[in-house]
Amino acid sequence: MFKKPQIFQQFPNLVAAESTRHGGISEKPYASLNLGLYSGDKKEIVLQNRRLFFSALGIGERRIAHAHQTHSDEVVVATRGKAYDGYDALVTERKGVYVSVTVADCTPVLIYDPVKEAVAAVHAGWRGTVKQITAKAIQRMQEEFGTNPADCYAYVGTCIDERSFEVSADVAEEFMPAFKRYDSERNKFFIDLKKANQGQLLACGIPETQIEVSPYSTIIDNHDYFSHRKERGKTGRFVAIIGIRSEEESI
Repeated sequence: MFKKPQIFQQFPNLVAAESTRHGGISEKPYASLNLGLYSGDKKEIVLQNRRLFFSALGIGERRIAHAHQTHSDEVVVATRGKAYDGYDALVTERKGVYVSVTVADCTPVLIYDPVKEAVAAVHAGWRGTVKQITAKAIQRMQEEFGTNPADCYAYVGTCIDERSFEVSADVAEEFMPAFKRYDSERNKFFIDLKKANQGQLLACGIPETQIEVSPYSTIIDNHDYFSHRKERGKTGRFVAIIGIRSEEESI
């Protein structure tokens, strides 16, 4: 049903996970743990899947902060569990509030500041990556919470991988040379979203030893993860979520 990033396992009060496509009740083409409210699946089914997922993590539904994502570079400070419209990154220092993003090829990034006890969840597609959404989430944490990036730990999650993310020349032009390659045999460009977002984390000052990068691909590991591209747009969404448990928290 979900995987927990190893980088966060040292923090017992932190909840951080990335769901898979297994363990839910959605039928094809959304089978089975579709958590995407805007995916085209039946809303009541998606809501039940979300209950199953959050319950497995020991989190109450009312504590989930999520957004209707628009591939923007907008960051919202989440003060409670609710739906926010038009944001692609959420940050909070509220214990018992869990920030989350939904993905199906784009890159999820989770960040934890154990000193200021603040977290961030970022949805970084290629447009958001170009707009530096991950870096802007860290900057917002600095402004709002006094975060020092050197204290932070981060997870660059499962997404479409560099071997599979074929793009046009105009999209490739938006990326630095370090994050793209040209395949002369196929006459196509390929983008490494994981490396690009990791690059933003490093540039902001998070040490490389405090960053974990998912080894999985939504394309190659499509049996475990949803892929919008591979499944031609008719598919579910998985969730990356992070938050700090409150002392009085109950489901």
